[in-house]
Amino acid sequence: MEPEMRVFLDNGLISSARMRAVEGNAITLGVGALQMMESAGRELAAMALEFAPFRALVLCGRGKNGGDGMVAARYLQHIETDVIYASDGPLAPETELQIRALAGSVVAVHPVSCASEVEALSRLFGNADVIIDALLGTGALGVPREPVARCVQLASASPAPIIAADVPTPGMRATRVLSFHRAKLEGAEVADIGIPLAAEVFMGPGDLTLVPRRGARARKGENGEVLVIGGGPYQGAPYLAGLGALRAGADIVRIASPVFEPVPDLIYERLEGNRITLDHLDRILKLIERADSVVIGNGLGTESHELVLAVAGSAKKAVFDADALRAPLPISGEAVYTPHAGEFQRMTGNPPPEGLAARGRAVREAAKDGVILLKGPVDVISDGTRVRFNPTGSPAMAVGGTGDVLAGVTGALLCRLPAFEAACIAAYVNGSAGMLAAQERGDGMTASDLVEKIPSVLFAGGGRNG
Repeated sequence: MEPEMRVFLDNGLISSARMRAVEGNAITLGVGALQMMESAGRELAAMALEFAPFRALVLCGRGKNGGDGMVAARYLQHIETDVIYASDGPLAPETELQIRALAGSVVAVHPVSCASEVEALSRLFGNADVIIDALLGTGALGVPREPVARCVQLASASPAPIIAADVPTPGMRATRVLSFHRAKLEGAEVADIGIPLAAEVFMGPGDLTLVPRRGARARKGENGEVLVIGGGPYQGAPYLAGLGALRAGADIVRIASPVFEPVPDLIYERLEGNRITLDHLDRILKLIERADSVVIGNGLGTESHELVLAVAGSAKKAVFDADALRAPLPISGEAVYTPHAGEFQRMTGNPPPEGLAARGRAVREAAKDGVILLKGPVDVISDGTRVRFNPTGSPAMAVGGTGDVLAGVTGALLCRLPAFEAACIAAYVNGSAGMLAAQERGDGMTASDLVEKIPSVLFAGGGRNG
């Protein structure tokens, strides 16, 4: 990887959701959950030893944050170390392995399932020279329940310094906070746990954990209504975009077009004539009012740009593709622009440069009015600040319609995600679906083949839960 790619690492705090995505990508790149846990625990132990303790107490939850603490206890076995862990439910698989490793270590292990069992160990809190808080991870919400709640009370009342693993457990005081990879809150110190740069800069399967899942009581419309505006000169394009949106989870997709195609899953909104013009303005504006996102430009031709400009500002969220990508550039509330290299030059006046880092800088510079998703052998996505690269795809995708499908997938995700995340995940999903389709169809793959593979990519997930 080019050394210049380091400049695309994000700075500042990282959310728990984004951290799960990065860790999921790291696992795909070969850095397993146990490797990250080992690195995190070793760093926790090193910080604990800075207090020159004779006795250490490690408080562990049932999740992977607890596993980090158990690793730390192993590295502290040369001093008097006790582990109290919550045993009121199943442990994360990696944390279960750490319990087994502790059985062969000179560490006293105390499972607790209720407040009274914690109370019986209260002397350990008073005697400790340092306490490690590995009870709850970055995803913890609300007030802790027993037995964690009593651990928090006793630890906070003790005179010992407390080191929080990643973030303090809610209600727990912290002398120092040691975050892993990147800080999760202001004032935290950061330990590198060996996550590859590509896990954060390149898209991967971990990013799919950011996609909201349909709830058990979901009703039609809650997952988004997409309006596709296009067609006339090229009649298949808006329908491929619409099918891409449906397969990416949109509940309702309407196609506003002069051309009808019998696709029963799509709602056809007829526009009179053979191309879309300002005569259709009022009708289209009414359709935009009810849409959660708008996809515009697919199959539109070169003579409808006035209409594009007239309706763009009324869209809360919009994806501009194909013939909508020309000067002056349309602007909406949240916009995603999806050019290929030629359209990028048409938008900006300059072709995308060679070299991945140079492309990243060019796309970031150009993304002034919204998110740009520059399609290519490696897609480049930027919101003007952040930059991501998507490596998925296949040469077999170099056929008509695959870009229209991408626009539709982006439109569906835009109903439920911010524009940058929607564009990044859409690029990854579209490319991965293309790879699956190419495995079956080879160079005979069509855009319709790509559409059918989208759900098997998008609705599979992974990642590391704290």
